[in-house]
Amino acid sequence: MSASENMVNISFRASKEDKQAAEKVCKQLGLSMSTALNIFIKAVGREQRIPFDLTLDPFYAPENMAYIKKQIEDVHNGTITLEEHDLIED
Repeated sequence: MSASENMVNISFRASKEDKQAAEKVCKQLGLSMSTALNIFIKAVGREQRIPFDLTLDPFYAPENMAYIKKQIEDVHNGTITLEEHDLIED
């Protein structure tokens, strides 16, 4: 049996907003929606439970990235200055 003969199509309904939100997260994780759903299905079968949490690093959240970019712009514009501190000892 070839790989294509072993595959089936699964169809389900989701709200447009939920689908778009899931696609956005999958893209950020470097996954297609199909790959993400296959990971989920394999894990459910293997672990016999709803298995895991895939989360994004909050550092890369759009709000945090915008804050960091603004801080960098402010340093370049001279609006704020950086100060050296002694948190790390030599």
